[in-house]
Amino acid sequence: MTLMATVPMDGPAASERFEELYRSSAADVYAYVASLLRDRAAAEDVTSLAFERAFRRRALFDVHRGSARSWLFAIARNAALDELRRRRRSGALLRDVADESGEDQGVDELLAERRLVVREGLAALEPREREVILLKFLGRLSNAELARVLGCSESNAGTRLHRAIERLREVCGVTR
Repeated sequence: MTLMATVPMDGPAASERFEELYRSSAADVYAYVASLLRDRAAAEDVTSLAFERAFRRRALFDVHRGSARSWLFAIARNAALDELRRRRRSGALLRDVADESGEDQGVDELLAERRLVVREGLAALEPREREVILLKFLGRLSNAELARVLGCSESNAGTRLHRAIERLREVCGVTR
């Protein structure tokens, strides 16, 4: 368990703890938000907004309710959902799921093809199914952290994740 999971975000060393949270989570938060929004520029803005909100609200962080990482992902999730709602109101169209890692260059064709199948499969899922998969695998959240972000029990989070993965396998045509 990291320091961030057990130490409050207020007090004399709060800036250092927040900086540690930023360093350990920024890439994962960005990857999650970018996959949810499917827009790199908007994802940068929303990621910045999430960290800004977290910094302003750091005194409200309660170590007894979960890790700082799950708290941060909940803030990022809300900021991304706000952006999606704003887009819906303005009528903006979402682009296809993009590979935010930039790793497809120079990767063999089979791996690139598999990534394409997974991206298309994710795009075919219901938003709630896609979200739980993105939080788990791009956000690298434990099931306990996933439960905290989703506002449900850990066993319910595990069940949702299992069902979403099974649905993704079905959509991608993967058999066991």
